[in-house]
Amino acid sequence: MRPPPHPDRGQLSLAAVLHGLSDPARLEIVCMLAAAPERACTDFHGVGGLTVPTLSHHLRVLREAGLTHTRTDGRRRYLSLRREDLEFRFPGLIGPVIEAAGAAGTAR
Repeated sequence: MRPPPHPDRGQLSLAAVLHGLSDPARLEIVCMLAAAPERACTDFHGVGGLTVPTLSHHLRVLREAGLTHTRTDGRRRYLSLRREDLEFRFPGLIGPVIEAAGAAGTAR
């Protein structure tokens, strides 16, 4: 299985990142990733009552926006938050978003 494509650090755009964060389910996924260095994709089953195809769509949006990195190990996929890349491109953006989402009860 080929690893999925990810935008390079320099290709991250503010519009794409903000779009990725604009959906409550995607924001919840980002908050879950912020709490752990890496999580299996199966950890997100049931987030927001999403079906597996809809969850797959949201994970793809997050990856293509540059918010997450997907690592493949055999048939399993693992996600991590690209915090360093996001902080490099948009200093001070991701931390307060995650904190505000957690305070608002968006995160688990």
